[in-house]
Formats: sequence, C-alpha cells, structure tokens
Amino acid sequence: MSEIADALVPWFQRTARDLPWRRAGFGAWGILVSEFMLQQTPVTRVIPLLEAWLERWPSPAALAEAPPAEAVKQWANLGYPRRALWLHRAAVEITERHDGIVPNDVDALLALTGIGDYTARAVAVFAYGRREPVVDTNTRRVIARAVHGRSQPGPAAKRDLADMSALLPDDDHAAAVVNAAAMELGALVCTARTPRCEECPLRELCAWRAAGYPDTGDQRPKQARYEGSDRQARGAVLRILRHADHDVPVVALIADWPDPVQRDRAIDSLVADGLIEIDGEGARLPR
Repeated sequence: MSEIADALVPWFQRTARDLPWRRAGFGAWGILVSEFMLQQTPVTRVIPLLEAWLERWPSPAALAEAPPAEAVKQWANLGYPRRALWLHRAAVEITERHDGIVPNDVDALLALTGIGDYTARAVAVFAYGRREPVVDTNTRRVIARAVHGRSQPGPAAKRDLADMSALLPDDDHAAAVVNAAAMELGALVCTARTPRCEECPLRELCAWRAAGYPDTGDQRPKQARYEGSDRQARGAVLRILRHADHDVPVVALIADWPDPVQRDRAIDSLVADGLIEIDGEGARLPR
C-alpha cells in the first residue's frame, strides 16, 4: 500500500460522513441514482430528492415503467435536467439488457445512456467492490497537490485514472476505501479555495506543501454564470411544464422573458434534448 493510502484509510475510517449511499445494503441501483444526482450538485440538495426518488422507483424496472415526463418532474430543482432523461433511458436499458440488475462491469455500465468514466467506475467500486480507480474533481485536486505539487489540477485527462490507480492497494476493499477517502478529502479538507492543510492526513506527504504552496495557475474551464443564461431560461420553461396538468401554449412559456431570442433558443434546445415536446401550438414534458 502506498504512503498516501496508508494515511488516507485510517483518516477516512475516523471522519467519513454518514451518507445514505455509504450505508450497508444501499444497493447498486441506489448508488447509480445517487451518482447521477451528485454530478455538479451539492450533497445536501441531493439527499432528500434521492430518498424520494428511490421510494417512488426502488428499482430500474419501476422507473422504466414510468413515462419520461414523470422522471423530469421528480428531478425537481436539481438542475441539468437532461440527467433525469438519461437516468430514465438507462433504467430502460438495464431492464431490457440486464434483467433489471445494474451491471457490475465497467464496459457494460459505460454502454448505458448518460454514464461516463466516473459514474461507471463509481458504481463498479462502491456497489460491487471492484478494484478500479474512481476520479472526480475532488480526487484530481488531491492528486494534483499531494503527488504533483500543483495548486490546481489541469483539465480532466485519461492520465488521471493512471494517477489514481497508482495509489490503490491491491486489496479490493481497501482500494474502495482509498477511492472514497480521496474524494472526501478533496470535498472537505483539500478544497479549491481554502484548503485546511493543518487538518490534512497527507500534510507530511504533500508535494505542494513541501514546495511552499506555489500558485501554478488554474487551467480548468470556468462555468458560465447562471443568472441571465440560457440555462436559467431553460429552467424557467421546465418549471412551468412540471407544474402543468395539460399542454401549455408555446406563446405562454415565459412570455415575459426579457430576451425573446434567448427564450426561443431555450425552447428549441429543450425540444432538441428531448426534454419537452411541442404538438401543434402546445408544449408538454415528454411522454
């Protein structure tokens, strides 16, 4: 086991948050749903919506039987609503291809709608105990600092998986713990703006600390502002349709939006993404 793993495992065992998806028996479906929801969304917003989702649809087959519109409604205010459609499509695929059982193989998971490298490996590791590197934004920041001596990670790249794999113990269970611990450390201690280095279990091993905390720049792509964005306009349209029990005239969708060109662009993009349907002059969530 690497020195970094040696330090991370006992720290995580002492300090890990009690999160639903970490509890025994939570199941692969619950972990898959949680991973969809957690993408770019804080844990505190996810937990109540995750619990409501799994109470309504406790299996892929249960979600597959529901219309896509119900998934978009249940997604509520989580943001990035395409994830709801992708999760619904993945549930249909799991039901049809895998007899309703979330697969445990990374390649089979990657073949499902909406699942990329991170989610596929997270499910394989945390649901099934497979030894795979799991890399998210927090993990990449920990590795950038502790291993490479950089203040921030560069853009995501395939080499991130190799970096994480090099830290994993041979034992499958211990490897899963190290994956989770690196994510936890980045989320709570080795944060982007105000890292709490004196609390860090890697402080004596950290290359960035040893180099005197140099500012090596930040090449990560910046997220566009939400206020006044197309995303905000799309969200406003979906909010109306989620609460409507009938088709809504297209002309009535955010009719008072200050930028009519942006309004039309938002509606067109929602149609293109399959998040809304327009039939004649009326709009609705997908059936």
